[in-house]
Amino acid sequence: MRLKIFSVLRLLVILFSLVQLQVVSASKSEEAYVTLLYGDEFLLGVRVLGKSIRDTKSTKDMVVLVSDGVSNYAKQLLKADGWIVEMISLLANPNQVRPTRFWGVYTKLKIFNMTDYKKVVYLDADTIVLKNIDELFKCGKFCGNLKHSERMNSGVMVVEPSQAVFEDMMSKVTTLKSYTGGDQGFLNSYYVGFANAHLFEPDLSSEERNSRPVPAMERLSTLYNADVGLYALANKWMVDEEELRVIHYTLGPLKPWDWWTAWLLQPVDLWQIRKDLFGEFCRSSICNQIRHLYYKFRSGVGVTYSSTGVSSSSILNSSEQMSNAMLSKVPAYLGGTSVMVCFTAALVSLAFAVAIVPRQVMPWTGLFLVYEWTFLLFLMTFGGYLRLLYRWGKATTTQAESYLTHVESFEYDSGKGHQRQVSACDFALWYYGLGMAFLAVAATLLPCIFGITALLLRVALMVGGGIVLACFMTHASEHLAIRAFLRGREDRDTPRTRTICLIC
Repeated sequence: MRLKIFSVLRLLVILFSLVQLQVVSASKSEEAYVTLLYGDEFLLGVRVLGKSIRDTKSTKDMVVLVSDGVSNYAKQLLKADGWIVEMISLLANPNQVRPTRFWGVYTKLKIFNMTDYKKVVYLDADTIVLKNIDELFKCGKFCGNLKHSERMNSGVMVVEPSQAVFEDMMSKVTTLKSYTGGDQGFLNSYYVGFANAHLFEPDLSSEERNSRPVPAMERLSTLYNADVGLYALANKWMVDEEELRVIHYTLGPLKPWDWWTAWLLQPVDLWQIRKDLFGEFCRSSICNQIRHLYYKFRSGVGVTYSSTGVSSSSILNSSEQMSNAMLSKVPAYLGGTSVMVCFTAALVSLAFAVAIVPRQVMPWTGLFLVYEWTFLLFLMTFGGYLRLLYRWGKATTTQAESYLTHVESFEYDSGKGHQRQVSACDFALWYYGLGMAFLAVAATLLPCIFGITALLLRVALMVGGGIVLACFMTHASEHLAIRAFLRGREDRDTPRTRTICLIC
């Protein structure tokens, strides 16, 4: 009896498995969108691409071919996004002369061997789909887009997989010349005469399409592969913007997931559908940890200031306020040295800030973090330098000189009718610090304020703002250095309260 029950249960399990397999095979699409991922660097690009495809209501399969360089965490995210993850091995680039980053680009040829599908639409990870492009599956055996004169771009392609074609390609990878040193140059050599192929007509009726022989090659309209590089040069699309289907971010290192790209290229705004995907990524980045350490450091330091100093007008007009007798005590090389130290500190602080802020944060978040870290590090480094000048001034002053310097400074201020109530050090730091902060922010935001979208004009405006900032920094660094040195001479025998202010 037990044996019969066991046999029935076993039969039911087998039948259930067969039904499940049939359901899976029935739901599997014969057509798919495909992309490649060699490492986690392009992960966010693939996720945004997948979201853009799904937003167009397409029901086709989405397949991502991943190599060993992709982490398990990235694979899990892609699966959760609806991608079918397939592991592949990289194909070594047979060309000796090629860019280093082109080592594994011949792996893209493996899409020609995806014989589980009748037709695949390949999209680079740095593309985004704006409107439904399922009509591309009506293409012939091979479709691509011309972008550079008679050259074909391999960022968007429609392929009818064939093992015979793939094997033929593999037999020719070492003999066919590649003008780029990568897969794109090889495909241009393999598909001879592609520039003369007929234009793909998506609106052609099925009857008319079936009545024609299947073309070996067809050209895609620029609507399916709009080049951001061309947009950057002309500040407009070469086609009707309302009809765009696919945008391709081809400007080398300026990829849309880098936060700083948004300040240069207007079309990057279209890519920011990543907002729904970013939260999970940000939690896995070092962004929150860095911010936590910074706020912990800042909250643990008290803020107190010395009450000695001169009036505010003596800071803004240093050349008029300091007597010749006092300025004659300042080393001649102090101004030039201070300017050099100031710019070195600013550049090092900016480089460090850019290095530690994650590339894939949102544009405004990235800009804020870079400003935050740059100003913090600059205040610590250049402020430390001013503190050294202050101590140097104290060390090089005799008691008699200190008394005379103090009397000179007091008489100069009292002659003007000012009362020394506000710390000159405090006011100077606030004035010049806020001035540099304002100019640094303005230099970046000027293109947005004036509504300028052209790349060259944006860069020119930012450079102009940077020159103004550099002039202000030159004056500020020289003035603060002289003030710090003279304050040291003045305070030779004056006990001072310990403060966070690096000059006081």
